[in-house]
Amino acid sequence: MGPRPEPSRFPNRIATPLLIAGLSAAALLFAGEATQAQDRAITVHNGGYAIVRQDLELDLRRGVNELAITDVAAHLEPDSVILRDLSGRRVLRVLEQNYRADPISQPLLLSLYEGREIDFLVPDGQGGQRTIRGRVIRSGYVPHQQAWQRYGQQYYQRQMALVSGGGSNQPIIEIEGQLRFSLPGQPIFPALEEDNVLEPTLHWLLETDRTGRAQAELNYLTGGMSWTADYNLVLGAPDDSDSDPGALDITGWVTVDNNSGRTFEDVKLKLMAGDINKLSNQTGPVWVGAEASMRSLDAAEPMMTERSFDEYHLYTVERKTTLRDRQTKQIEMLRAEGVGSEQLLVYDGAAINPNRYRGWDPVSIRNDRNYGSVSNSKVWIMREFENTEDNGLGVPLPRGRLRFYRQDTDGDLEFVGENMIDHTPRDETVRVYTGNSFDLVGERVQTDFRVDNSTDELDESFEITLRNRKDETVEIRVVEHLYRWVNWEIREPTLPFEKTDARTIEFRVELEPGEEHKLTYTAHYTW
Repeated sequence: MGPRPEPSRFPNRIATPLLIAGLSAAALLFAGEATQAQDRAITVHNGGYAIVRQDLELDLRRGVNELAITDVAAHLEPDSVILRDLSGRRVLRVLEQNYRADPISQPLLLSLYEGREIDFLVPDGQGGQRTIRGRVIRSGYVPHQQAWQRYGQQYYQRQMALVSGGGSNQPIIEIEGQLRFSLPGQPIFPALEEDNVLEPTLHWLLETDRTGRAQAELNYLTGGMSWTADYNLVLGAPDDSDSDPGALDITGWVTVDNNSGRTFEDVKLKLMAGDINKLSNQTGPVWVGAEASMRSLDAAEPMMTERSFDEYHLYTVERKTTLRDRQTKQIEMLRAEGVGSEQLLVYDGAAINPNRYRGWDPVSIRNDRNYGSVSNSKVWIMREFENTEDNGLGVPLPRGRLRFYRQDTDGDLEFVGENMIDHTPRDETVRVYTGNSFDLVGERVQTDFRVDNSTDELDESFEITLRNRKDETVEIRVVEHLYRWVNWEIREPTLPFEKTDARTIEFRVELEPGEEHKLTYTAHYTW
């Protein structure tokens, strides 16, 4: 028997052996029919990919059918395709699949004619047009799939660069022995060849055990999709006696980026949050838990619902939406008011340069008197709040950016810092760094260092100076790291301290307006 026909052609009847039990020893290859895939749902993962679910209505003959499925994503992962009969009563098996992801376009045709001459239509200077002959030296074309693999999350910006023709993506055309880094006019190409495609296409050899129409579901993974969470947190005016200056009004947004190469019309949108392991594609259910509403406090219906799914969290937008290709869409995820928070002022005075000591062993670090002797003068501003229901929140917070705003006395909102949080379960504490205090100054000086390797002991002393140039009383948390060795003892501290972990202590210093305070202690190490 000869080779199987290429799926880009549709012969009427070709004998082929059967691969499904229960069918006759031979079957015929038919040109089956499929309606355009109907988008049903899409789940976007925050790892830069999505799973797409589409409904297909198939009209098949018993045996082997040849089908072309269009309107699929340009970054579809072909080996992730799953086809299921929704009724569960029919056998559907894809014997062979071919995926074409480079639809015909002017840049693609230019790439097919690299090294060859074509005609270009140019103005003749008299209001008409004429043709000139030119050789395509370089088309500047980067296929959609390769562009995503090369540029990842920066794909959209890079695509704009491709459109503008910058850098190495510029076409080069040779005309009469001279090179031009742009198209001289409108290129004129010969007719399309038989195997050209106008949109990303799956070609299937599909085997079934009966004739008739079938309702099927197509599932596949695609790259080019991502989502992030952003939170805007607004603090009241600091001198407003009628409100708590630490109370936060929080608005959470979901930003979905679609660079998959196709538009998804009127789909049910889900967002998966969590650290899901997925292998890089470099050429690579049971519902559990309670349901929580991500809603405005005064909203009649939830905007988004959240559920535990396996070991992750799944967020479902409560209305259908359309995701257009190369579109960025924002959807409100949550809204909460009066969430209690606290501002922390932290002085971590050891400014250790990790590059300076890269590769050093613990003994060398222990014996180097200069390690940790460089001072950081900045006092950090931290914002902390409890993600609990009693505190007005109590919902799983996906990884994202927190932007803090403070209301001024005139009512204007001023930006006062931002940072990232990781996936944060409910009933956990959120603490983020938002900037450095302008009017608080720290200084840390090593006043003594003595190491005696004969008795296996070391003493190191510090003087820490804090200055408050504000018009109000503040409390500063002084964090000190016992980095010389694991066995240590604090001697002669001028203030009480708290041991926060095996090698960290914390002093709390209260400063009046304009006050300067000196804190001293000695760390005694043994080994």
